[in-house]
Amino acid sequence: MENYLIRNTQVVNEGKIVRQDVYIRNGRFEKIADSITLKSAATEINGEALHLIPGLIDDQVHFREPGLTHKAEIATESRAAVAGGVTSFMEMPNVKPPTLDIQKLEEKMQIAAHCSPANYSFFLGVSNDNASDALRINDHKDAVCGLKIFMGSSTGNMLVDNIMTLEKIFSESEVLIATHCEKENIIHDHLAKLQEEGVSIDHARFHPIIRDVEACYESSISAIQLAKKFNSRLHILHISTEKELQLFTNLFPLEQKRITAEVCVHHLHFTADDYEQYGNLIKCNPAIKAPHHREALWAALLDDRLDIIATDHAPHTWDEKQLPYLQAPAGVPLVQHSLLMLLEAHFAGRISLERIVDKACHAPARCFQIRERGYIREGYFADAVLLDLNQSTTVTKENILYKCGWSPFEGHTFQGQIQKTFVNGQIAYEHGVVQPEVRGMRMMFDRG
Repeated sequence: MENYLIRNTQVVNEGKIVRQDVYIRNGRFEKIADSITLKSAATEINGEALHLIPGLIDDQVHFREPGLTHKAEIATESRAAVAGGVTSFMEMPNVKPPTLDIQKLEEKMQIAAHCSPANYSFFLGVSNDNASDALRINDHKDAVCGLKIFMGSSTGNMLVDNIMTLEKIFSESEVLIATHCEKENIIHDHLAKLQEEGVSIDHARFHPIIRDVEACYESSISAIQLAKKFNSRLHILHISTEKELQLFTNLFPLEQKRITAEVCVHHLHFTADDYEQYGNLIKCNPAIKAPHHREALWAALLDDRLDIIATDHAPHTWDEKQLPYLQAPAGVPLVQHSLLMLLEAHFAGRISLERIVDKACHAPARCFQIRERGYIREGYFADAVLLDLNQSTTVTKENILYKCGWSPFEGHTFQGQIQKTFVNGQIAYEHGVVQPEVRGMRMMFDRG
């Protein structure tokens, strides 16, 4: 394994930006200091005018394998991830067949071991009738990121609305429970009301009307009531409304919270005003909503009511997205461009580099208790991204690595450029090229 010495780079880590040398040896950060003199050979990298940040940890992606590989594969999307500075991902169970038992989860682990340049973990799914199988995760809690419950509609038959199943999972799970929270009956009622009124529901502008604030809030509060009843470890995914923010606190540090929340980059970037331009391309669940919700999400992220940033990367084919609104699937491919989106917010004055790193790197590691990742620390795995903030990146069809081949950002120029991505001390991505031989590792978790 090649060793690297990055000289004179601006290290963004643990709330500070400090010019330092960083020595990577045998896949880990060996030494971090103002100046490093080596006695052994290493490839030197000039970090002058560059910033080094920890690799992003994305706790919510849909890589579609097995069964939906016409949309995406673990191999293609993990390549896009490292090209975007995401060095570790946690993937969702709504594939075909769904990941509803340990055997199917381990099969996905094996696929990733053979093809993913990024580090990986996979959620075990919950259905109305697999509670006993799902709770076998308690015997694997140091090796699996968590359980995923769709408390709302989802891809595949994974809606969980049986209260006995929910109470069994919330009362007996020894690992983090991640939830998608939207109330299915509220969504159906809104759609039926529009149809009864004779409204032509022919455009994605109707999406935040059908999947509205109340659908999200009522489901989130139900999950929180269960978590409080049983003192469960609950993590609510992709918060999208101002009203839900009253359910979360910043009175405790993340490590002491039993209930945490995630916000996704598209809910921080787009608003309902953007449906006119993008239509189905930004149709996602929960829906992107009115501008005041975006502003509230930013405020809650920065004051720590919202704990982490993720993508909910969810690719579909171009042809699928061209279907009429009600038939077009929900989801947006984002994992290659999430860091660039956050840098755009930084240059707009919304968020500092230190806070980007805190929310997209440090906080996911703390939230999931990931072992030895998420920080630039001596002894930790060397997952890192070397950025040039003086360069720009234009998204083109030629440089999009998603298997679906499209992005809502095609033609857009972002300020900032990802120069290199290190995964376990190996250069996985460099100057537009993903290195084919690099393989990530299965993430491990410190849960006792």
